[in-house]
Amino acid sequence: MSKSDNRKVAFEIIYSLEAQNIKYEDYKENVDTFLEINEIHGKATIKYIKDVVYGAKRHGKQIKKQIEECLSEKWSYDRIPKVDIAILNLAIFEMLFLKTPYKVIINEAVELAKIYADEKSPSFINGVLASVVKKNNLDGGETKE
Repeated sequence: MSKSDNRKVAFEIIYSLEAQNIKYEDYKENVDTFLEINEIHGKATIKYIKDVVYGAKRHGKQIKKQIEECLSEKWSYDRIPKVDIAILNLAIFEMLFLKTPYKVIINEAVELAKIYADEKSPSFINGVLASVVKKNNLDGGETKE
């Protein structure tokens, strides 16, 4: 599987777990079942998917704070569709904690939004992620606080 395919699977799992409100202690069973049912194989593939899914959940509070700090005054976190939240969780985790190049992550997050989310989501996700990049100085520019 390509890295893009791996991200798609990771997104599907993150979204599924969040939509079902699965507790973290039940993640392992659910992730393993998802991988088995969908016949996902390969040591590196499974490791990446599990690292991202578990990591995004473990760092969920930090990721949520990143998202909230990028929203305009008209928006609240609770208004964001769950699909968009899942895409943002995946993308922000990879950018901040795996140090994956932000240009790759933003592009792939926008592509996921085009497939899974509504028509306004790609630009919304692009805007939030661009703000996260600037806020965390991932582009080498000055940090904005």
